[in-house]
Amino acid sequence: MPRARHPIAGLPTKPIALGTMKVSPSHPCSKPLNSLLTDLTKLRPHLRSRLLLSHLLVVALSIGSFALVGWLSSPKTFVWKLDELEVRGFRLRYARTQLVNSFGSVLQQSTLWSSLVGAAAAGGFSYWAALRIARPLKHMEDVTLRFAAGELDARIQASDIPELNQLGSSFNRLAASLEGTEQRRRDLISDLTHELRTPLTVVRGYLEELSEERIEPTPDLFDRLIRETKRLERLVNDTQELSRAETGYLPINVQAIELRPLLGSIISRIEDQVFDDEPKLVLDCLAGLPLVAADPDRVEQVLLNLMGNALRHTPTGSITLWAAPRDERSMWVGVTDTGEGISPEDLPHIFERFWRGDRSRCRHAGRQSTGAGIGLSISRRLVELQGGEMDVTSELGQGSTFRFSLPLVLRGEGIL
Repeated sequence: MPRARHPIAGLPTKPIALGTMKVSPSHPCSKPLNSLLTDLTKLRPHLRSRLLLSHLLVVALSIGSFALVGWLSSPKTFVWKLDELEVRGFRLRYARTQLVNSFGSVLQQSTLWSSLVGAAAAGGFSYWAALRIARPLKHMEDVTLRFAAGELDARIQASDIPELNQLGSSFNRLAASLEGTEQRRRDLISDLTHELRTPLTVVRGYLEELSEERIEPTPDLFDRLIRETKRLERLVNDTQELSRAETGYLPINVQAIELRPLLGSIISRIEDQVFDDEPKLVLDCLAGLPLVAADPDRVEQVLLNLMGNALRHTPTGSITLWAAPRDERSMWVGVTDTGEGISPEDLPHIFERFWRGDRSRCRHAGRQSTGAGIGLSISRRLVELQGGEMDVTSELGQGSTFRFSLPLVLRGEGIL
């Protein structure tokens, strides 16, 4: 008959509850553990505390699972091993109870020390990991506060955590873009102040002279005053039009138009501004091109701006106004000149609002210049409102090509 198993003496009847376990004040690990528990109770519920507490919760669950499995399975396994030894001929009858009690005591002590050492090591590592994640986030918060306070050159430092580093890079790109926009806004204010000051000074000077009767009111004098007021009016209108174009409030009257007559009228108007046949104006547009869906007034406005820019920067050579199919759904319209060209560092910014490249050239006082560098921004936005796009290619000293696309009038599609 199989030998009856003795009850396990000296072992607790239920597992230790780690959450309620208390350490004696005289225990060597009591002070660090109590200090850690005190610090945990004072932590605020911010990200670092949550990360630390989540790590400690995982550790507590792991240790609890280890202790529970150990207390449930180890005693039974130990008794089973004793039975095997007795079957092999070892006489353990009188020492069995003492062995089982000693095993329970050793198991209890080893579990306690393993739990304490494991909790301390895991807690320290969890605290370090939480700090490692929270420190760059705190740095990001400080940088964003400085940026919001007006320190636009504030940037987030690189992090060795890929996700945080990507977030910091995105913020730095946004900050650089906003800083550039702010700088261009300041430049615009400076430019507008300069452009407004000159005609206002001229008008005020003439009016003061007239009021004091130091000059005679002649037709030539009134013509000068009219030119200066028109210059002011043009500057204000262009600035207002840029604002309306960017917000989409400009009216666009799309209709089916034929490009060749429109381009021919542009050439005729520009020819009045050309003296001594320099530069030479060329129209390159085949007859019978498909109709495009666009606003003729806005297309004319864009072309006059592009032709005016080409005239200012092409003292000799030629300026070609052309149109050619782009694909089965759109048409290219462009202006190509053999003038000064655009430098490679200026080319990516040529359509940006408030941006100006060579400021000395932008001070030109021609009829199409506002001196604020917003004509191309207006033109590009007008093209976009008509469903097209605008780009530029240029080589410094060789000339430039500005072109924009317009959608074709397709069969079965109505024009509003």
